[in-house]
Amino acid sequence: MKTAVGYIRVSTEGQACEGVSLDTQRAKIVAWCLVNDIKLTDCYVDAGISGKRSDNRPELQLAIDAVTRGGGVLVVYSLSRLARSTKDTIVIGERLDKAGADLVSLSEKIDTTSAAGKMVFRMLAVMAEFERDLVSERTTAALAHKRSQGKRTGGIPFGWDLAEDGETLVTNINDQHSLELIRALHGKGFSLRDIAAELQRQCVLTKAGMTTWSPKVVRGVILRNAA
Repeated sequence: MKTAVGYIRVSTEGQACEGVSLDTQRAKIVAWCLVNDIKLTDCYVDAGISGKRSDNRPELQLAIDAVTRGGGVLVVYSLSRLARSTKDTIVIGERLDKAGADLVSLSEKIDTTSAAGKMVFRMLAVMAEFERDLVSERTTAALAHKRSQGKRTGGIPFGWDLAEDGETLVTNINDQHSLELIRALHGKGFSLRDIAAELQRQCVLTKAGMTTWSPKVVRGVILRNAA
């Protein structure tokens, strides 16, 4: 009888604790093995771990090792549970292929035991990354628009305060004068360490109200206020 190894992942601790996503993935994998008369030897779980990289997920590495040793099938609920980039997805697929193992993704109905399955696998991996790139572009554009409108997009940068609406940035006059000094020193070729020392000498306050400046803090101020 052919054997299979299951792999399950949820990306947040909340999902892991609730168990819904874990249970759903496991049930689908078990059902597929039963229907196809394949013995499920083990099911590996990465709970509360991001899928951005595959090398930082210990259970995935164990699942891949197990299936490559036995030459069976790695079964996942969807490609998004396996990897978040085309590179990682293809690398995993090639590793399985070299070991004589296969990959099955239930949501996309991918089964690399066939040539057609291999082709669809590669095409979907590319399309999945394309969609993520589009989302990233839209997010970047939205943040740029908010910045152009003087809206907050993250932490409050040096030289600015948060208005009462909790979103709009307003200038902090004292910090703006200090920011002009930092820019002037930087423009004259002062090193980050020298700028930090000069700020401390003049008792310039940081965003946190401290008089101690470090090269790292100076660098952050310069980068966040780059013209």
